[in-house]
Amino acid sequence: MATVDPSLVADLPMFAGLSSEELGEILREARSARFTRNSEVFSQGEDAHSFFLLLNGHVRASKTTPTGEQVVMRYVSPGEVFGVAPAMGLRQYPATATAADDSVVLAWPSAAWPRLVAKFPALATNTLQAVGSRLQESFTRVVEMSTEQVEQRVAHTLVRLARQSGRQVERGVEIDFPISRQDIAQMTGTTLHTVSRILSGWEQAGLIESGRQRIVLCEPQKIYALAEQKPDEA
Repeated sequence: MATVDPSLVADLPMFAGLSSEELGEILREARSARFTRNSEVFSQGEDAHSFFLLLNGHVRASKTTPTGEQVVMRYVSPGEVFGVAPAMGLRQYPATATAADDSVVLAWPSAAWPRLVAKFPALATNTLQAVGSRLQESFTRVVEMSTEQVEQRVAHTLVRLARQSGRQVERGVEIDFPISRQDIAQMTGTTLHTVSRILSGWEQAGLIESGRQRIVLCEPQKIYALAEQKPDEA
């Protein structure tokens, strides 16, 4: 098992307020693991055996409804903690985590969680802040689903992904991991046909470029304006 250099992760939100000695002790309990694209880190309903920190790549969190429909909840970016079921008092994972591209994680056994947070309270505080931020994001998405037209929801989703994992390229801002139109449909509560129609229209207007699981926002400010437009402006 490779040892992680504490200096590489010391500035991550999960470890804020911890000394280098404390961080080293926490990292000694972790193991590193690699997941190839489209492989599962864990599955919905599986016993929560570990919690994770993403070092490289991106992870897609999705949930299957009782009727068998899949909903993409969010994407995890490097530096984020995920799969923290023990912090929420859960014994099983509430969703499935799948590597969206080749990814590297640190994993701690869930059994270590009570002991670690008892010894290092900052770890619990930082993790709960991250969970709280995601809950707020979920509330925002619920409001969007309830009050916005589909085009506006799609625009909000692209803006959110670009802010989270965008990188500057020659033509604009590229969402820096593979994402399909089906993924966007599942994130916005609509159909693949509708998302394809909207994105094709935006591509013809020069607002975006899209290819095989690739999206570039050529006019990010205009996409943002579409996301934030008031009902009487639509």
